[in-house]
Amino acid sequence: MPLGDLMPSLPNHHSNSDDRSDSELLAPASTSYGGNDSSNAAASTDAGAATIMSYLPQTVVLSELRHDAFEASVPIGPCHSGLVSRWRPKDRTKTACGALVLCLNISVDPPDIIKISPCARMECWIDPFSMAPQKALELIGKTLKSQYERWQPKAPYKRQLDPTVDEVNKLCTTCRRYAKTERVLFHYNGHGVPKPTPNGEIWVFNKSYTQYIPLPISDLDSWLKTPSIYVFDCSAAGMIVNSFIELHERSASNSSGSTRDCILLAACEAHETLPQSAEFPADIFTSCLTTPIKMALRWLYSVAERSSFVQAL
Repeated sequence: MPLGDLMPSLPNHHSNSDDRSDSELLAPASTSYGGNDSSNAAASTDAGAATIMSYLPQTVVLSELRHDAFEASVPIGPCHSGLVSRWRPKDRTKTACGALVLCLNISVDPPDIIKISPCARMECWIDPFSMAPQKALELIGKTLKSQYERWQPKAPYKRQLDPTVDEVNKLCTTCRRYAKTERVLFHYNGHGVPKPTPNGEIWVFNKSYTQYIPLPISDLDSWLKTPSIYVFDCSAAGMIVNSFIELHERSASNSSGSTRDCILLAACEAHETLPQSAEFPADIFTSCLTTPIKMALRWLYSVAERSSFVQAL
């Protein structure tokens, strides 16, 4: 059913019935001789009510010209050309393995982020300050793994919590070796480290957790290879996307091959920071991807709560 046909269709008052008089329209459709007068009256009333309904204003849902034109332009069957085909892969590639990297460093704020008070704290719907930091980190990693398994239960998901560069390297190469020619998911949560650099570097830790260590995107790309999908949940995530684009443009110009098969999902633009509203989780981007219904309900609840507060004023 098209979007414009959500309301039941009613008799159109622009049809041929306009040529008839009102007395003819209100008259019963048939006359029963020798029948019950009450039944004849009821039939006449029903016919009159149906006719009156045809003159009432009809609610039209999504039936403007732009909606009709869009529906007319949508092809029937699989789409191989046009706007959709530019990003939709022609051949299906399943996600065979996932690498989950969480750099939270709970209880230590990164130096380049100024947090409001109160601010968003929940990670994977868990308050990390409600328990010991190490226990909270492990529970958040386990919960994120279960959230991804809900969408792709057959793929193994491997975690690295507050890792070093060597640990990320080992994780990525292991996932690529397991996935072979299938797609690898790389999820990066950088809420406990500085923003990505303009040179295309994300941050991890040294072994003693006393320094932030940069990890070039070019190294990450060489470890994961292709096909791959990246999820960057951190402030200024758009910088990583820009660095990836520059990297792939250079590699495409130096070789005759096509652009590498990579999908990048970033939480915000290069000049933006993550939302800090305390009524939403800190990993709001991850929550929208992995628990969309719960996130939508939380959003609707907050909107309704604000609306009722404004009305009370």
